[in-house]
Amino acid sequence: MSSLETLKQQLPDYARDLKINLGTVLDPDRNDALSAAQIHCVALASAIASRNPDIISAVHEQAEGILDAAHIEASKAAAAIMGMNNVYYRFIHLASNEDYGKMPAGLRMNVIGNPGIDKADFELLSLAVSAINGCGLCIDSHEKVLIKAGMTTQAIQSAVKIASVIHAVALVVESEASFA
Repeated sequence: MSSLETLKQQLPDYARDLKINLGTVLDPDRNDALSAAQIHCVALASAIASRNPDIISAVHEQAEGILDAAHIEASKAAAAIMGMNNVYYRFIHLASNEDYGKMPAGLRMNVIGNPGIDKADFELLSLAVSAINGCGLCIDSHEKVLIKAGMTTQAIQSAVKIASVIHAVALVVESEASFA
């Protein structure tokens, strides 16, 4: 049994919907909008963004044999760069002073231009992480790039559903550890 299956079995009764959803959103046979590699890349970037070592490990183990080294590194890179960008651009979006939005960010973001995988796939990872981190400005930006690249709204929704389920499972695992 994989560590992801073990984690699913350990989820408490109140999180039964999450257990079911986890099996559904990561099943390529139930997701005709994304490839197996896209599903597992989004899941890994989302797990990293959710910051729970057990979830990261389980999702990484599940992705072995599906993702190559470049996709694993891109998943890490998306979580890292969006960890920075989502804080910065959420501030720009929420600050009342519009001057901040007119100032250059002055932050290196080269990985977005050269992620080591297909740019649209990296944008999908970035969107999922941005959804977890709650940056509306980044969500809008990545969604527009994805639509322009030919990604369907169903594929975009699928990525965000994966992110939402992974993040919620991470929260349950973390909170249950606190009660133990």
